[in-house]
Amino acid sequence: MSNKRIIEAVFLDRDGTIGGDDTVHFPGSFELFPHSQELISKLKKDEIKVFSFTNQPGISEGKATSQEFIDELTKFGFDDTFICPHSHNEGCSCRKPNTGMLLKGAEKYKLNIENCIVIGDRWSDLVAASKANCIKILVKTGAGNSALNEHYDKIKDIDIEYIAENIKDAIDWLYRQFEIKDLSFSS
Repeated sequence: MSNKRIIEAVFLDRDGTIGGDDTVHFPGSFELFPHSQELISKLKKDEIKVFSFTNQPGISEGKATSQEFIDELTKFGFDDTFICPHSHNEGCSCRKPNTGMLLKGAEKYKLNIENCIVIGDRWSDLVAASKANCIKILVKTGAGNSALNEHYDKIKDIDIEYIAENIKDAIDWLYRQFEIKDLSFSS
């Protein structure tokens, strides 16, 4: 029996992590990276909850609706979506780098947040994950290189478990490092 931690859920950022680039693309114009949907399906097949958590201030600006994002993300295969619809200056508790979306997901699904992985491309993804005590993976796609360079001062004190080239590299690392199923219940 391995002494590796059991992973209960993966929280994936949207823009720059599973598709798109370092800007927001509204539903209908957002394109997934190759393999993103397949990787989401693989995690789910292996009984890991997969959630999207994303800041989308365009909702409060009337550029898109929460339901449009929910419909799109559900189509991509996510078990649930956690969306902050607020603008940068609204002072909510859900907008990354705050932990609201992560804690809401952990509470809703009765997860031990320390057994959850956050994969994102922005400094705010990593700060939220660090505050919530999640396992942190930074992808270099989207704003990932910017997080490592221009915004490094915001993450320099965070113990990032892995810096991945892309979502496929991140998920491959996850499978090498952690127990994916609790085999103690197998017959």
